[in-house]
Amino acid sequence: MTHSLQIDKRFNGPPNSGNGGYTAGLIASKLNFNPEITLRVPPPLEQKMQLNIKADSAVLMHRDTLVAEAKVTDFQLTIPPAISFAEAVEAIRKPKTNDGVLFPTCFVCGSARKRGDGLAIYPSDIGPQKVATPWMPYEDLGDALGNVKTEFIWSALDCPGAWAIQDSAQFYLLGRMAAKEIRPIKVNTSYIIMGWVVSTEGRKTWTGTAIYEKDGTVCAFAKSTWISIKR
Repeated sequence: MTHSLQIDKRFNGPPNSGNGGYTAGLIASKLNFNPEITLRVPPPLEQKMQLNIKADSAVLMHRDTLVAEAKVTDFQLTIPPAISFAEAVEAIRKPKTNDGVLFPTCFVCGSARKRGDGLAIYPSDIGPQKVATPWMPYEDLGDALGNVKTEFIWSALDCPGAWAIQDSAQFYLLGRMAAKEIRPIKVNTSYIIMGWVVSTEGRKTWTGTAIYEKDGTVCAFAKSTWISIKR
């Protein structure tokens, strides 16, 4: 099976390429299996790409260039208990210590993108290599039933992982991501997002992220691999 995909310029991460979580989620939304998605090159914006799907794998091609590949996975992740919603609200009032790590126009977490344009997810420190933020998805992120679409769930699970790394000497690009959606995430509903570092080896850092209901119930979670690049 083949799908034609295109990433609108609105959904950038770095200024000239697609947000990694959005791209991975857009791929995942077309698959009938739970995938681990590896980004091979920066996803191009405003370009027609072909997603070629097999029973347990898929590849996203831009002409002759492999952009991303997916394979079936059943990963495990230890998820910490959620902080309270009030604590998440209080956290984002603190000055950010790593404001230069991410991209200001990023669709997910960019400081130049406001709610209704970007996702307005602005994680703040709650401990060593651990961040949190409140989040209320707005209406155009949802389907006809008001459930947030897969590509936006993966987007929301993406950037908080990079914020958790808290290394102002580097910036980080998403290399690989796997996510699981457990419960529907509704538009116009308040959630808590947390991100934390799992481990680091050389230029690679593995992070976990999760979206929780206000009572602490886990709705979705992800494990991501980040590649460091010197600033």
